[in-house]
Amino acid sequence: MRRLINQRPGRGERLLLGALPFLALAVLYVIASQLRLAANAGDKLLPPASAFLDTLRSYALEEDLRSGRYLLWSDTWASLRRLLSALLISSAIGLTLALAIGVVPRIRALLAPLVNAVAMIPPLAMLPILFIIVGLEETAKITLIVIGIAPCITRDLALRAAELPAEQLIKVQTLGASTWQLLLRVVLPQMWPRLIDSLRLSLGSAWLFLIAAEAIASTEGLGYRIFLVRRYLAMDVILPYVLWITVLAVSMDLALRVLRRRAFPWAEAGS
Repeated sequence: MRRLINQRPGRGERLLLGALPFLALAVLYVIASQLRLAANAGDKLLPPASAFLDTLRSYALEEDLRSGRYLLWSDTWASLRRLLSALLISSAIGLTLALAIGVVPRIRALLAPLVNAVAMIPPLAMLPILFIIVGLEETAKITLIVIGIAPCITRDLALRAAELPAEQLIKVQTLGASTWQLLLRVVLPQMWPRLIDSLRLSLGSAWLFLIAAEAIASTEGLGYRIFLVRRYLAMDVILPYVLWITVLAVSMDLALRVLRRRAFPWAEAGS
């Protein structure tokens, strides 16, 4: 039936439709920038696109005179190192706790209230405490991200474990499987796709906590650079850095999506 709900775009049309909002935003920015610059040639709020290109060339291809580093790549590596470390730690914590909470009733009664309570704590409120306890170095920044996303990952995975059919668990036990065998050979394999989904949903929050930590106490990183130049109203630096962060986040999300589809095709919708 030719109803709108039943009309599915092809690959080319999907790409075109997906690109249209970005093109519209770019055109809107160019028009607004030209209007502001026509009224005030020294306006810094909406610099022209040429200023973005000059900044990217300077930060990515020219060594900084003070540090001798390529600032864009140095900041990117510093931020990604912190973010990826926190994601790995959060995944390990979340997966371990979720397996126990979702399957073992006594552990669920013991730890589920604590995990739920910690998940409700605003992570940024913990930042001064972390700086006091562990200092201003890398540990505090990574810990902040872990506190922010690990409880959410744990709760999501625990819910997935609790949703597994009871008949499946009963059959495995009937065949003589121990608790460890049940956890490792039945529950854990079904957690991996959900873990990837949880990481994708947590990426935005992880970047938020990373930028906040770097803005307050850091000497390098994407968040540090943005808040360093804001005092000069350097939008020609801030906006390219924000766009670069967006590109990195979208690329990570895409990589996780591809990993899920290729590693666990049986978990895809409709399969």
